[in-house]
Amino acid sequence: MHSILLIVHILVAAALIGLILIQQGKGADMGAAFGSGASGTVFGSRGSASFLTRTTAVLAILFFVLTGLLAFTSTQKQDLKSVTELVAPAKKAPATSGDKPASAPVGTTTPSKPGGVPVVPDK
Repeated sequence: MHSILLIVHILVAAALIGLILIQQGKGADMGAAFGSGASGTVFGSRGSASFLTRTTAVLAILFFVLTGLLAFTSTQKQDLKSVTELVAPAKKAPATSGDKPASAPVGTTTPSKPGGVPVVPDK
């Protein structure tokens, strides 16, 4: 879900950038008044400006909504843990033959007191 939202967010951002770059500034209307031919567009003399303005506004609103959704979904992931929270599995000591019991694996510590420093076994 997060990756789909991210892809749609990138596409909306690219479309928003494209629409903003297509639009003409307010100073371009002055040239149309003197017959430069800019008023003969596909959408009419004023239709293109309002169409592009509305489309830009809709894409801007969609961009902010997607940004909020992405922020919400990224904070809802609880399955990822920090490296410090992961516990490594204990290594098993090889079985020994004879009358000696198997000792604890090398490198493991035995807790001495609750909240105290663990004691390292002597070698």
